[in-house]
Amino acid sequence: MRVFVASLATETNTFSPLFVDRSAFEEAFYCPPGTHPDTPTLCSAPMVAARRRAKTDGFTLIEGTATWGEPAGLVSQGAYESLRDEILDQLRAAMPVDIVLYGLHGAMVARGYDDCEGDLLARTRQLVGPDVVVGAELDMHHHLTQQRIDNADVLVAFKEFPHTDFLDRAEDLVELCLRTARGEIEPVTEVFDLRSLSAAFMTSREPGRSFVDKLMQLEGKDGILSISVTHGFTPADVADVGCKVFVVADGEANRAKASTLAEQLGREILGWPPGAAGPHHYKPEEAMQQALAEVGQPIVFADRWDSPGGGVAGDSSVMIDALLAHPEIPSAIGALWDPIAVQFCRAAGVGAAIRLRFCGKVSETSGHPVDADVVVKAVSDNLLIPFEQSWVSLGPAAAISIGNVDIVLATGRSQTFSPPAFTKLGIDLSAKKVVVVKSSNHFYAAFSKIAAKIHYLDTGGPFPSDPRMIPYTKLRRPIYPLDPHPWL
Repeated sequence: MRVFVASLATETNTFSPLFVDRSAFEEAFYCPPGTHPDTPTLCSAPMVAARRRAKTDGFTLIEGTATWGEPAGLVSQGAYESLRDEILDQLRAAMPVDIVLYGLHGAMVARGYDDCEGDLLARTRQLVGPDVVVGAELDMHHHLTQQRIDNADVLVAFKEFPHTDFLDRAEDLVELCLRTARGEIEPVTEVFDLRSLSAAFMTSREPGRSFVDKLMQLEGKDGILSISVTHGFTPADVADVGCKVFVVADGEANRAKASTLAEQLGREILGWPPGAAGPHHYKPEEAMQQALAEVGQPIVFADRWDSPGGGVAGDSSVMIDALLAHPEIPSAIGALWDPIAVQFCRAAGVGAAIRLRFCGKVSETSGHPVDADVVVKAVSDNLLIPFEQSWVSLGPAAAISIGNVDIVLATGRSQTFSPPAFTKLGIDLSAKKVVVVKSSNHFYAAFSKIAAKIHYLDTGGPFPSDPRMIPYTKLRRPIYPLDPHPWL
């Protein structure tokens, strides 16, 4: 048996002012065939899972390119087409193959391509024909399209938010595709569209935690092979934004069961009380007062709507203002994206007291640039931080102090996944009452081990916290909350 595996992924906020060319992929994560590390990245886990199974099952594994671009705005047409064609040329050279595996995100949008993943899968199917098994792993924050369903035998999405299970789901994908190629199963997929932009949920809290536990218990029984929830990625002006449930079952005899189960689970999500799926989001001053009222430290707040994981800059100064307004409170915030400020700090050197302008630069919702007398506390040539089984580079970085406030500035634009973003620069988080992280929820698993309490912020953007504020032009209607809910 011959198996081909590759990965092409990013998450596109079509309203972001940050644009993506091929260099953005090459600088973030780009591994030509045979150079992928032993550890998985968020969207390249099928490569690591396939390597493991090749050793135990004895099939021939042919690796293509694996690449990832940090979430941002539209991908250029040339960048997408060149990377797509690079992988397809590798697949063409590897043929004949029995299985094609892809690590995708599912929310990539390029100029001229609203459904990059669907386009890749369709071209793959045209190339390999109807009898080759095609499978892909998706981030749960994807856009599920009919083109993807039509051209893949097996689609599997992450179940956990924060994303702690990308390798587990990759192993599920490889297992199902191997069983399909061996003739043991015949996957069929049924989808229930919730027609909602507001049904996404965290699995670090209820009811999402128990719901996903139930999905895991249902899989592998009564002909049900896999269950995934599409949470969607709201800041994308494409037709298929929104939440869906899709169930993969074994054979046509179980298709009706899959359809019934997908609708049952989708309606269960819709039946949760308003606001049950998400946490309260504190305004900046409200957050400071909440932290002071709570016992223990650090109290960790996530600046969700300025998280680079949402395709925005991560340079908002709104929470810096809130921290500086309380100079008596020991606090820290990071990692903020400001390559120029990092360059100035590194040139000045550790211990230097300098006047620095930083952050608040990319858009009007980023707040204002901060002008302050700072002390350069630490610098790093390459700030590497762990995220589950993978490592993420924040590039050259610096820690600066303004009194009791420590601030991490980074050259690389990425979420603050774990405490080493601070501790590697000498910031003792146990000495801080308030810690603000630039992340949506992916920080949770690592920071929950050191936090007295975790909360979430609403700093006003630039990522839109309310889908009713998003100027969609392509979205299929009706859809809640832009319209009355069609199913309720």
